Amino acid sequence: MAMEIDKKAFLDSLGGPEAASRMDSEARADALESHMMAKLNESKSGTGEAAPTAPKKYPSVAEVEAQIETRKYREGVGFMYVPRTGENVKRLTPMPANATLYDFFKLRFMDTSNHVLQSAALAKKNGMSEEIILACLLHDVVQEIIRTDHGWWGAQLFEPYVPEKVSFAIRYHQTLRYYPDPSVGYEYPDLYRQLFGADYVPPPYIQATYQMVRKHPWYMDARLVTVNDLYAFDPKAVVSIEPFEDIIGRHFKQPKEGLGNDGSPVAHMWRTIARPDQPL
Repeated sequence: MAMEIDKKAFLDSLGGPEAASRMDSEARADALESHMMAKLNESKSGTGEAAPTAPKKYPSVAEVEAQIETRKYREGVGFMYVPRTGENVKRLTPMPANATLYDFFKLRFMDTSNHVLQSAALAKKNGMSEEIILACLLHDVVQEIIRTDHGWWGAQLFEPYVPEKVSFAIRYHQTLRYYPDPSVGYEYPDLYRQLFGADYVPPPYIQATYQMVRKHPWYMDARLVTVNDLYAFDPKAVVSIEPFEDIIGRHFKQPKEGLGNDGSPVAHMWRTIARPDQPL
């Protein structure tokens, strides 16, 4: 079941329809995903409301740019750092000394876990391989600290611990969402036409990335993450990480020192997630 989007509320959150039409494509796509995650979490907590009617116009560039200096945050800031509810941040439970991926899901991936667990559950239901299921489980959690180019950031976060094919799929799922593939039933979303314009063309780096990935032997691995990502926003779904523990155990190289303490090239990223209130 796909989530129904309150298009007016979403566009109003960007400063109006005209403002959204002038935003960079990646910023708009990430803002859309952020909006869907927020509504998913509202539904989970019982605070969600029914979606009203669609907007009738898009904002102007001037309206978008006028919103920048009214915010106390930039749109690319991760969910852990800037609550979208307007409330103060909450004190976090300290992480265990030798923190595992499971610990991060339970104690830090609060805003993204519901979505990625749904994505992984959908991939499992659709008979995907364990590597695809794992990629779906991990593909968006890096948005806790940064949202811009989250496919690349997410792949970097997990590269030392997962098979290369998994990090490849995480990295390029972001690009493939702009391109249809009838062979797996993936169509360019009508919502993107409404948000970006019917004649919208992705920026050059996305175009070049798509051409590279389309010719790659692992293209379908990234594509299947996109398929099981976009439609994994069912507000009524109830999912947990327990069904995926065996897959994590087989394909995730958990360091004995704990994530963030193992001296890997990305240990600092795990420490950032573990201690987001550290000022320096």
